[in-house]
Amino acid sequence: MDPVVTVIVPVHNTLRYLERCLGSVDAQTIGRRRLEVIVVDDGSRDGGGAWLDDWARDRDNARVIHQEASGGAGKPRNVGIGLARGTYLFFLDSDDHLGPDALRRMVAMADREKSDVVYGRIVGVGRNAPVDLRTTSPEVSLYDSPVYWTLAPYKLWRRSLIEEHGLRFAEHRLLNEDVAFAVPAVLRAKKISVVADHDCYFLEGRGDGTNASRQDVDWADQLAFVGGILRTVADLVPAGPERDKLMERHFHGEVLSMFAEPYLARDAEDREAIAAAARVLLDEWSTDRITRALPPRLRLRAHCLRAGLLDELAEIIRADTGATLPPAHLEGDRAYAAYPYFRDERAAIPDSCYDLTSRVRLVQRVDSYTWQGPVLRLSGTARLSEIDDEGLRVGVLLRRQGYTYWVPADVSEDGTYTLSIDIGRAADGEPLPEGTWSMRIVASAGELRREAWLARPEGSRYDAPPGPRLVDRGRAGPVAAAVFHSAAHQHLNLDIGDTRVLLPTTARGAVTRTRLGRVEATARVTVPGWRPGLGKARLLLVSGRRTLTAPTSTEVGADGRVSAVARADGVDPGTWELRLRLIAGGFRRDLVVSDASGAPVRLSVPVPLVRQVRRRAASVLRGH
Repeated sequence: MDPVVTVIVPVHNTLRYLERCLGSVDAQTIGRRRLEVIVVDDGSRDGGGAWLDDWARDRDNARVIHQEASGGAGKPRNVGIGLARGTYLFFLDSDDHLGPDALRRMVAMADREKSDVVYGRIVGVGRNAPVDLRTTSPEVSLYDSPVYWTLAPYKLWRRSLIEEHGLRFAEHRLLNEDVAFAVPAVLRAKKISVVADHDCYFLEGRGDGTNASRQDVDWADQLAFVGGILRTVADLVPAGPERDKLMERHFHGEVLSMFAEPYLARDAEDREAIAAAARVLLDEWSTDRITRALPPRLRLRAHCLRAGLLDELAEIIRADTGATLPPAHLEGDRAYAAYPYFRDERAAIPDSCYDLTSRVRLVQRVDSYTWQGPVLRLSGTARLSEIDDEGLRVGVLLRRQGYTYWVPADVSEDGTYTLSIDIGRAADGEPLPEGTWSMRIVASAGELRREAWLARPEGSRYDAPPGPRLVDRGRAGPVAAAVFHSAAHQHLNLDIGDTRVLLPTTARGAVTRTRLGRVEATARVTVPGWRPGLGKARLLLVSGRRTLTAPTSTEVGADGRVSAVARADGVDPGTWELRLRLIAGGFRRDLVVSDASGAPVRLSVPVPLVRQVRRRAASVLRGH
């Protein structure tokens, strides 16, 4: 049987990582019979080749190929492609490792969805993952998802896609050999899927600085190579917004990002050669739409390169790679990056190159929410990205059916905020009306403001979520209130009036009847927020349409625990069910009283013996 998936591992002087890397392959739950492993030793000189031979000796699903060092991962990967028999290919770098169950999950997705490419969630170890994929999806688009921003080969590829189009990695290159392979592959794929609910791939950052991305290269030659990648994009995607979206990623990742500290270390001649190579790409492929989409630090690089402002470019790079940047410059509702030469007539760089208004985001987190009497207290952090926190204002908008109320927060110097929503005063000093209220957090600096849903952040730890409670709105009377999260997006909402989240619907208790016919009933229930004097409690006996109300004495504990006792004489024959009625202002609730087993408490009152005799005698007389 041919294997389902072939794992291709290029190796070059990574002996200390091999046991973990290949151990993660051995541990895959997809099963050894469905798995083929091809390891290509690309001229290792650290003893890794011998270790690999020992490892493969007892594994009938693995083979090791030895070859001379080729100067990059491209050639060993291509050798693996030529030997592979699996329906799918997976490229695993020898210093990285797979997450448990990764291959089985990705293959299951590809089989079920007929996917050509499956992205698995990548986790950075000592380095950042290229993209943090958070949502599992059977199909994604390159144009409205982040998947095109991670073109590394660490994915599941359908081998027929690779062979049909003769796709191979660029050889003898340390950088972007995988981009040259991935771009035509993902652009030709009929369907791309994502497995984001499982850590599939662990990307290692080597502490010794030997990752290929950290090595010195001929940057002018590298930019010319990147030009070939841009030509591939242009050949496969017509000019327009979709092509520009892809080109933006390449100018961001492969062109303008080269102009950093290593560029400053070059002499003037090398800088000019690198700048000239980048200028060719900018002149041929850059558009206004691409330029606007770039962050200011890269937008400024692009402008300086095209305008030949190399001295200004070097100064901007120095400022960008320094420890800190000055606070952004605010004007009305606009924000500008505080890079050198802003409104300097000598350089005449347009304000649009510095404008970062569209990139300012509200970054917020809710840490806790608790009730203190009628006040809902929220705490968390909120800030505007790119903007200094000094003078930041934070608050929450409460919205319902055309009504909007503003509740300001207290903001501390460290960016944390505390917010108090008093249900009795939140409507501009008046009680908050009944209904479901959405909550939007707002942060502003000057005239620049951003707002977002108050939402449960992924992986955050909350205080125990506050349950429904009764709150006193003063002259508007008590009302049930609760915080709940919307099912779809976990947005925080405030329910006033018991419309969405109910207070307790059952009480615990018992009922007894003495031989003389006296009935005694007890019930207890905890209603958060109930306090002495807030309302009344009554015990009821209900039988069909008949309801008996008995004089009831109550005790209320500090925690909202209500205990009720009632006694009654002369209860009519029949089967009665015990209820507890709570009344506080406009709030009214009849609770079923249950016993310890959860069954409703019932009282059966038989017909008196004298009455039974009389009824029997009357029946006999009617029969004669």
